[in-house]
Amino acid sequence: MEESVIYQDILQKGEARGEIRGEARGKIKGKAEVAKNLLNLGMTLAQIAEVTGLTIEQVSQLESE
Repeated sequence: MEESVIYQDILQKGEARGEIRGEARGKIKGKAEVAKNLLNLGMTLAQIAEVTGLTIEQVSQLESE
């Protein structure tokens, strides 16, 4: 499965800071998947950001994928 653009962006930023480990990668990917599911259910970007901990901008990027 191809990784989302937002997942790749978060991963790159974290790796640049040396903060992303295997477990964190899984959490980021999981948040992106949950956000996509919530988008499909019709939740607002703000609600999804609050639930997942992603920014509204990140959720918006997922919406456009």
